[in-house]
Amino acid sequence: MHTCKSISMTQNILRGLVRVSACALILFGNLAMVAPMHAQEAAPAGEAAAAPPHQHTMLDTFKEGGWVMYPIAICSVALVWLTVDLWMRTTVKKMAPMSHVGQVQDLFRAGDYVGAYQFCKNNNSPFCDVSRVALSFAGDGEEAVEKALFVELNKVNSTLQTRINYLSVIGVCTPMIGLTGTVSGMKGAFATLGSQGAGDVSALSGAIGEVLIATAAGLVIAVPAFLFFYFLRNRLQGSVSGLQDIVSALFRKMPYQHLKDAHVGEEEFYAAIPNWVAGGGDHATAVSAA
Repeated sequence: MHTCKSISMTQNILRGLVRVSACALILFGNLAMVAPMHAQEAAPAGEAAAAPPHQHTMLDTFKEGGWVMYPIAICSVALVWLTVDLWMRTTVKKMAPMSHVGQVQDLFRAGDYVGAYQFCKNNNSPFCDVSRVALSFAGDGEEAVEKALFVELNKVNSTLQTRINYLSVIGVCTPMIGLTGTVSGMKGAFATLGSQGAGDVSALSGAIGEVLIATAAGLVIAVPAFLFFYFLRNRLQGSVSGLQDIVSALFRKMPYQHLKDAHVGEEEFYAAIPNWVAGGGDHATAVSAA
């Protein structure tokens, strides 16, 4: 329940940001259209009104950047998607939903460890995954449970950290993609300068524009990618630490002496008594590889 509220609240915030951004873009566009009109009205009455200049749109800027703008655009979409997804995943409430924690705590209070295992198996959250694995080792003693907790927490951390690392990849790659566009644009600029000289200003400025736009676009994506990478990495560390505290408190004072050799989970055990012990065969013959 709390997880649904958190997701709904995050979605409402994102919708609000989109609406504010759209309003700002509309306002900026209206101001851009009104400014030339005022300039024409301010012209002297006896002079003919000049033709309105071509407005430089975002699409024009994108086209001027050259072919490298397409992979940079893909990186920008991946940046937004990863940031929103990881922002929602790396909260303590998402990792350990209060409804899951409360239900498992009630089952532990009642001593129903099999029921707690079944509940964790049927519900998907990092808290349930860690608790389920730890419960499956309850019959092997406290040391085995603590080791299982540590391994499963590392698995949760590494899974999310791998996704966060993609932000670092985007932050490293986008400037390199922009630099590729810079080299391509400089090559075109020198080719134009060598074939037509400095007289054809429009062709030369177009090539130089490709150089600047490609470099700037790569940096515009790389800077927030690195910012979100470090922020989400630290956020993940705090959330995993909170998850560890919750699970450790759950297994504190566990009656291991009453659970000795108990099989709480449903995992199949493959290790059995050696066949030479069960059948009474010769030890040397049983373990021989030949």
